[in-house]
Amino acid sequence: MTENEINRAVQYVTASTSYGRETVAEIIRTGLSELTAVATTTSRSFTRETLVEYVCHWTMTRTGQPEPLVREVLGCAGRWLDGLYDSLAGQNSEWLEKPGS
Repeated sequence: MTENEINRAVQYVTASTSYGRETVAEIIRTGLSELTAVATTTSRSFTRETLVEYVCHWTMTRTGQPEPLVREVLGCAGRWLDGLYDSLAGQNSEWLEKPGS
């Protein structure tokens, strides 16, 4: 994700919740950082549920923020990312084709 996209996610979550921008940004950046680390350092496959659970716990530990806050912020950010994905996939359906098909 680009810095612009991260800032849009922070803006979306801040507008959708009652949390301050700094808190939201810290949680999103921490969660994305660990998600990136997992994606680049392991070849294991995870279900979305397992990965979200891991990233939530990691983010709570790193930021010291309470579980309900972290889950709400990351859940809202996840919905934003899903919307972005749907939009991009609709514009670029060839991205969804499986290799070799």
